Amino acid sequence: MAGRDNDGEAPPPSRNISNLNCIDLSSPDIQSTVSLLRKACLSSGFFYVINHGITEEFMGEVFAQSRRFFNLPAEEKIKLLRNKKNRGYTPVLDEYLDPVNQIDGDYKEGYYIGVEVPEDDPDAQKPFYGTNIWPSEDSLPGWRETMEKYHHEALEVGRAISRLIARALDLNYDFFDQPEMLMKPIATLRLLHYEARMSESHKGIFGAGAHSDFGLITLLATDDVLGLQICEDRDADPQIWKYVPPVKGAFIVNLGDMLECWSNGIFRSTLHRVLINTQERYSIAFFIEPSHDCIVECLPTCQSEKNPPKYPPIKCQDYMLQRYKDTHADLHSYK
Repeated sequence: MAGRDNDGEAPPPSRNISNLNCIDLSSPDIQSTVSLLRKACLSSGFFYVINHGITEEFMGEVFAQSRRFFNLPAEEKIKLLRNKKNRGYTPVLDEYLDPVNQIDGDYKEGYYIGVEVPEDDPDAQKPFYGTNIWPSEDSLPGWRETMEKYHHEALEVGRAISRLIARALDLNYDFFDQPEMLMKPIATLRLLHYEARMSESHKGIFGAGAHSDFGLITLLATDDVLGLQICEDRDADPQIWKYVPPVKGAFIVNLGDMLECWSNGIFRSTLHRVLINTQERYSIAFFIEPSHDCIVECLPTCQSEKNPPKYPPIKCQDYMLQRYKDTHADLHSYK
């Protein structure tokens, strides 16, 4: 099978462990923090973020509410099935992140929560804005309140990280705070639950197939079950996959394809996947993309006569629609 990795089965936790940089958002030494961040962006495209301001107690509540949802009967979850605005429940096998190498879809279920925009707001006509789908308060008391609070707090963490990234790209620190970027972002919270089904990469069975993320950055919170792997060189044969171990209280942050395009390929959007052993696994991903109308094109600090732009400009909305259409079994172009 094409793209077969070096290990086949999931290796024991003691083998092939990544060594990622750790970014402390509370550090007063901004210069050193930016330097450490830049090294991570140039190499693996992944790093940890600590002291981000979201308490462990609140993160525990978000995970608890996530488990409550996924423990609902299947017939209740299906009533909340994802709509064309990409909100709501996605069942197991709904998503094909690596269709070349997967025999089935991903062995995970998920739940999308986006930026809440009232239906009478003109912005609600845009593909990734609108009202969310919420479980009833009777079935999951406090669920909506918890998720809305987390969405708000995670977006603020993402904005703080984007300011460090801007400095690392020799831009003004508030470059990504512009209205057409992160002042009106496409920011999506996705709760994830992986089945306790043994992944067999050489047979094309994955918790989540190999992929890179679409947007600017992704913030990932996980439980303590090992599963996430990264491949720093996607062109290697065989590919070398390394586990990213969970760190208590930390986000795992990775760069997305849009940032790679913005930086002219200087910063890395790295291939990653999830292999499951014999334990179910929960994670919480927060995807941060710029506004629908943002034109993603090579930054002036990342091009020169000897290094011209490698990627054509593209509108964020168009790019996101195509990527979601490519990876979800039943999502067609927005109309």
